[in-house]
Amino acid sequence: MAIRDLLRNQFASTSLAPAARVTGTATGTAVDLRGYDGAVIVVAFGAYTDGTHTPSVQQSVDGVTYTTCVFGTDLDGPADFVAVSGSGGANTVQQMGYIGSQRYLKVIMTTTGATTGALSSASVIAGYPRSAPTM
Repeated sequence: MAIRDLLRNQFASTSLAPAARVTGTATGTAVDLRGYDGAVIVVAFGAYTDGTHTPSVQQSVDGVTYTTCVFGTDLDGPADFVAVSGSGGANTVQQMGYIGSQRYLKVIMTTTGATTGALSSASVIAGYPRSAPTM
């Protein structure tokens, strides 16, 4: 079986930089999907101390007005993103396919009840480039 290189057929962008999240809402940087026909959102959790950490995704046509993506309509996966509220969610990765039609995506992390929180980050990986190689 031949191994195929994905490097030049996808583009990974950070929406939420790795950080300890405490109570509040962290809004990720928008990722532009222009030139790509698919995307996957990857949320990674590291060490967990306390609180409930709920990831969600927002989409936009113009990069100004955003709406929350809906599982089953805009997002595809075995289940919606799962809130991490215990040590069982530490050091895990969740993935969700984007099946919507809007150009911009950003990840939101809403955290409640956390004083030291949990480490988390989120990336958007754009794929199916209209023009490859991508780099």
